Amino acid sequence: MKNLGNWKAFGVLAWMGAGLLFTGCKSAPELTAAQAQAMIQAKYDQAPAVGANIAVDDLGMRMGATDKYWNRTTIYPNRFWADFKLTDDGKKALKLQDGSDVIKWRPDNADDKGYTIVVVTMAANHLKARDVQDPQDEVGGMKTAVYSEAVSLDGVPGPLQDIAHTPPNKLSTKKTATFGLDGGAWKLTGIQ
Repeated sequence: MKNLGNWKAFGVLAWMGAGLLFTGCKSAPELTAAQAQAMIQAKYDQAPAVGANIAVDDLGMRMGATDKYWNRTTIYPNRFWADFKLTDDGKKALKLQDGSDVIKWRPDNADDKGYTIVVVTMAANHLKARDVQDPQDEVGGMKTAVYSEAVSLDGVPGPLQDIAHTPPNKLSTKKTATFGLDGGAWKLTGIQ
């Protein structure tokens, strides 16, 4: 009976000690998808604004010629190579990666519909964080959130936006943001 009483007393003390231990610990604050999105977007907004890279394929070349962004100046003897000079409107809306004002269209053969060149829009924007999922707990007290990193076409002329929406272009990418606690508050620690 005496041992049973000691065990009860020990149990009560253990229970009280555990209660003190848990009430003394601070739990991590909640991290919502909206908070995660705000931190990711703030990171993008701190980076320098850039033009959007747009891949232009055969369809895009025809669209750009129709919209007067470039004119064909030279056709080569093989009949599928050509040079296209940027028009004044084209120079205002985009630039070529090589810094010139002539698109050197050089597909492998007449049936090569996958050949592309990349143009850069003159309108500079920041990337956008969209569709941020609820942050998930990870090992080591970290949290991660999957989201879409989207290219912004704000200020890009409509015809060039139409070219950007053709198949070779990918205007958003799935990314994962990692968050860690810093001084009791969640901070963005990385983007992959």
